[in-house]
Amino acid sequence: MAVEIEWCYHAYTILKRGGEVLAIDPHDGGSIGLETCRIEADYILVTHNHFDHNAVDVARGPRTKKVLTTHYGEARLGPFTVKGLKVFHDKAKGKLRGEVAAYRIDVEGLSIVHLGDLGHLIGADTYPELAGVDVMLIPVGGTFTINHIEAWKVVEELKPKIAIPIHYWMPGSHLPLDPLDRFLEVVRTGRKPVEGRRIVLEKGSLPEKTTIYYFT
Repeated sequence: MAVEIEWCYHAYTILKRGGEVLAIDPHDGGSIGLETCRIEADYILVTHNHFDHNAVDVARGPRTKKVLTTHYGEARLGPFTVKGLKVFHDKAKGKLRGEVAAYRIDVEGLSIVHLGDLGHLIGADTYPELAGVDVMLIPVGGTFTINHIEAWKVVEELKPKIAIPIHYWMPGSHLPLDPLDRFLEVVRTGRKPVEGRRIVLEKGSLPEKTTIYYFT
């Protein structure tokens, strides 16, 4: 069965498998100057408890079964197997902005990683669970996270099949982030612009080499 990935701007990401919905890092839209996706998710993951990532009520409703915030370790959420790994929001081991849970989600044979507000370089030696995955959602806007150059270094090191840039400035945003173009300028691999905000993936449809999928 295919898995749909929908990007709702900033770090807000929705995974859909069949009729089940997993929302990650929802924001309320207005507080950051962007649109949002008001849905009713079965499960909600929050990488850390900052206002632009923890607007849980945007995705919560009667069908919501579980909400996990900065969760470390494994959890089974319906068809989604989740593992939360501790990373940091800064280069000082969290002393400036705190901890972040990087989530690896396995579903239908696909491995998907959401790095939240990663603020430091990571590698395959220290985070083997994040290396060689099928899809990686990675912040590229700097200021509060790794910047575009550091993001590319992480992609080079961890070698996902698909890397999707998130958490960057776009028209209307109130946040002082760098735009996507800066990341695309330093990328040294294939690129694939995706019209709209959704991609549908199956295990057999992935590129052989790391490719940057970015939404237009």
